[in-house]
Amino acid sequence: MANYHSRGLSAKGWLWVIVAFFAPAVQAHPHSWIEMKTYIEGGDGMITGFRMEWSFDAMTSAYMLDGEDVSPENEQETFRKLSASVLENMKYEHYFTYFYDGDSPVKYRVAHSEKLTRDRSRLVLSFELPLSTPRAVTRDTLRLLIFEPSYYVDMAWKQEADVVLSDALARQCKLELIEPNPTSEQMSYAMSLPADADPDNALGQLFTQTVKIYCASIPAALGTSKEQ
Repeated sequence: MANYHSRGLSAKGWLWVIVAFFAPAVQAHPHSWIEMKTYIEGGDGMITGFRMEWSFDAMTSAYMLDGEDVSPENEQETFRKLSASVLENMKYEHYFTYFYDGDSPVKYRVAHSEKLTRDRSRLVLSFELPLSTPRAVTRDTLRLLIFEPSYYVDMAWKQEADVVLSDALARQCKLELIEPNPTSEQMSYAMSLPADADPDNALGQLFTQTVKIYCASIPAALGTSKEQ
């Protein structure tokens, strides 16, 4: 494998390097996997943002560190620089996070508090993604998707428990994790793409999970009560 990082590519966005490097060989199949945990933050009937934990597969983790100084004395500084670079580049792609109220996309502020850690052979990126303004919960119009559009990077929650409501929101809301259901024609299309095809940036959404958020109103006195 070529040492792309030694030429400074880690500062240009590792995810696009993965896509560009692997895409010709994988014919629209994922070649990098991210297992996610998402914490939905807020209270008093308002969603304020998300806290993310993304765990990369072992091969992708090794690729991200290729050419980087991970000696004991420099590892933490290397991780700090890598996490800042990743977050900066994802900023221009909505952090691959799409939150809707009905058909209207909800905007974010700049993500922050990024941190890169190790979990055995895997790297884990965590960060905070605040909404531009708090969003009131609704009965059934809120939905969340996280995906890389071309589908070369598979991003998934392994189970419904990997999406967590804050304690305050859990008092009035529940979640449903809906698995993707592409048609046989869409699956055949993905399988048939030639190796030299341009990435299809609509493909990822076809294979993406959706989290739907259902909330009930709660009495005002209950929502605003405080411990004495």
